[in-house]
Amino acid sequence: MLRIRESHIRKIHYSTALGAIGLVALHISVRFSTGNFASSLSYEFVVANYQTLSYAILLELILILVSVHGFNGLRGIFLDYRSGFKYEKMVNWGCFLAALSLIIYGTMTIILANQIVI
Repeated sequence: MLRIRESHIRKIHYSTALGAIGLVALHISVRFSTGNFASSLSYEFVVANYQTLSYAILLELILILVSVHGFNGLRGIFLDYRSGFKYEKMVNWGCFLAALSLIIYGTMTIILANQIVI
C-alpha cells in the first residue's frame, strides 16, 4: 500500500489553498468584469460560460483544487479526533472516494452543460 508522508499531505493542502485562492480570484474578477453582475447569473450566461473552453477549464481546476483541499482538511479533522491504523485507512479512503465522487459529478455537469443548445 502506498503511504504518503504527512508532511507531503500538508504541502498538498497548502498548495491547493494557494491555487484555489488565485483561481477563485480570477473567477470573481471575470464575473465583475462583465459589467452587470446580476446578468452574469442568468441561465443563458451561465451555460455560455460552460461552453467557453477556457472558462470551463478554469471551473474544472477550481473544482479539483477546492475538492482536494476541502476533503484533505476534513481528513485532518477526522484524524485529530481518533487514531488507529484501521480508522486512518478508513478515513483516508472515505475522503478520497468522496472527493473523487464530487469531482466526477462536477465534471459531468460541465460536460453536460456543453451539450445544451441555447
